[in-house]
Amino acid sequence: MNNIVAIVGRPNVGKSTFFNRLIQRREAIVDSVSGVTRDRNYGKSEWNGKEFSVIDTGGYIKGSDDIFEGEIRRQVELAIDEADVIVFVVDVEEGITPMDEEVSKLLRKITKPVLLVVNKVDNAMREKDAVEFYNLGLGEYYTIAGMSGSGTGELLDALVELLPEAQAPDPDAEVLPRFAVVGRPNAGKSSFINALIGEDRLVVTDIAGTTRDAIDTTYNRFGFKFNLVDTAGIRRKAKVKEDLEFYSVMRSVRAIEHSDICILVIDATRGFEGQDQSIFWLAEKNRKGVVVLVNKWDLVEKDTMTTRDYERKIREELQPFTDVPILFVSALTKQRLLKALETSVQVFESRRQRIATSKLNELMLPIIENNPPPALKGKYIKIKFCMQLPTPTPQFVFFCNLPQYVKEPYKRYIENKLREHFDFNGVPIDIYFRQK
Repeated sequence: MNNIVAIVGRPNVGKSTFFNRLIQRREAIVDSVSGVTRDRNYGKSEWNGKEFSVIDTGGYIKGSDDIFEGEIRRQVELAIDEADVIVFVVDVEEGITPMDEEVSKLLRKITKPVLLVVNKVDNAMREKDAVEFYNLGLGEYYTIAGMSGSGTGELLDALVELLPEAQAPDPDAEVLPRFAVVGRPNAGKSSFINALIGEDRLVVTDIAGTTRDAIDTTYNRFGFKFNLVDTAGIRRKAKVKEDLEFYSVMRSVRAIEHSDICILVIDATRGFEGQDQSIFWLAEKNRKGVVVLVNKWDLVEKDTMTTRDYERKIREELQPFTDVPILFVSALTKQRLLKALETSVQVFESRRQRIATSKLNELMLPIIENNPPPALKGKYIKIKFCMQLPTPTPQFVFFCNLPQYVKEPYKRYIENKLREHFDFNGVPIDIYFRQK
């Protein structure tokens, strides 16, 4: 089970710098993928063999520096609610501000572990100045310099000690595919799940979720058997504004990380919004299969072009990962719900397919020969051999003489060719070039 660490604090104390330092420890996951700004608020980190997700609450606060305190208070309350460990960042240059006192007041009331981090401590003088932060009543503090990274090692040692131990899976339990139903509030996730489960309650067994906020429901009908992870029926707090982007994303993180396939439900009457995009890229970044369901389609006035136009718009937003199934459904009228399930199962199968090395080479080498990577500085790239790696998600490695010269457009070309010949609809693919 992946743990969540939330970084809280007022604007401009260096939360984002610290966040970037944490997630850069895992270059493989935090690649400079196109559109990395989309997910500047969420990343994965690892220290001493323990992996955890990091959420920078600061990235969600829109507006100027003098942003009203209520917004920050809401962020902190959400972080308290959802995270396993909270890192509270303050700034030694400014000392204790009224807003820091506000945040610490909230944090003193909770039982979850809180690490107080005094940032911008880059000399002995500032080390002395940091002592005043004892007055926040949160006990010991850690001093770091986010820019240079000094002090982060000790802080991370303490942080991973506080993370709950992962529970070992029951070896006798049947391992079923996990389909997470995700999306912004009010998109119709609950209605979708209720329509699937219907009145036929006998086939439903409620297992207490592995995460404390989502419930797994075993679905076993029409020849399908899998666990549905519902992020919709999670307790709602009155103080959480429904439309708060942070809320949806925070809720979705855990569900996505613990799933095989993400069924992203969007509201047809609202269109594919920024928040839907955040959740989509979260699933893609975690290399999960994705199916997009445009719900409430019965409420949209249609002419002959509507479906096609609507789908084209969504695909434009999803670039470059456009090979994703998009279905128009209605949880209310139960329109195309079975098709949605079939598609999700199909994406699950595609995600675990293995392509024989001989078949792969037979197909790809002639394609590469006809259209080799462009020469760079007069040097020609020769690709000799390719294979699928034995990983849980589809990853392919191509062996060549000068891997460093293979650029992004050619990788995309190779990916498109793989998608043309094998069914990877809805499945993110990784392609690597290595020296033989």
